[in-house]
Order: sequence, then structure tokens, then C-alpha cells
Amino acid sequence: MISADTKKRVIDEYKQKDGDTGSTEVQVALLTERLTELSEHFNVHKKDHHSRRGLLKIVSHRRRLLNYLAANEYDRYQTLIQRLGLRR
Repeated sequence: MISADTKKRVIDEYKQKDGDTGSTEVQVALLTERLTELSEHFNVHKKDHHSRRGLLKIVSHRRRLLNYLAANEYDRYQTLIQRLGLRR
């Protein structure tokens, strides 16, 4: 779980307008933050296979959101992956 402060910071950074918490950019940024924290967890707990399944679900959810954004608004997609530093 990401802390409330981290979540608020990510939402403020990626929101499209005031009150925006559900846009694709915000969702992808929050999932990326969760993935970063989980990858640090797996550096310490290498045999935690139950959490690894959750990691794979988060990765696939982020992938589906990025595919949606790439198909519908390619400019926003390009901007987002550059801001997040994702390889694609």
C-alpha cells in the first residue's frame, strides 16, 4: 500500500483538472508507484510468491490502461510514458 501523502502527491502531479482522481494518467501513475514499492519488497522477500501474483495483476492492469490510452489518445500516451520513464 502506498501512503496517503504519496498518493496525494502523485494525484496532484498527474491530474488533468481539479478533483481528478480517476483519469487514465492518474491511475497509471498510481499503479506505477505501487509497482515501485512492490519491487523493493521483492528485493528483500525473494520467496514471497503470493504477493508476486498481485504484482503480476497490477502490471497487467497498467498494461491494459496504457493500451487503452495508446489506442484512443496517442499524444497523451506518449507524454505519460515519457513522464513516468516507462519503456515501451
